[in-house]
Amino acid sequence: MAYKIKLVKSLVGRKDDQIATAESLGLKKIGQETIQPDNAQTKGKIAKISHLIEVTEA
Repeated sequence: MAYKIKLVKSLVGRKDDQIATAESLGLKKIGQETIQPDNAQTKGKIAKISHLIEVTEA
């Protein structure tokens, strides 16, 4: 199983660690989507920026 993650809110004005987390998932612009594996690292990143993204199962 994997997660499809979409950035739905802007990174402008966010804390540096939240921006870094989004970029580590491959998200830099609103509307970008990425497929990430289902593992502990991905779940932690999702939890950290859950207010900025939409997550569905891929």
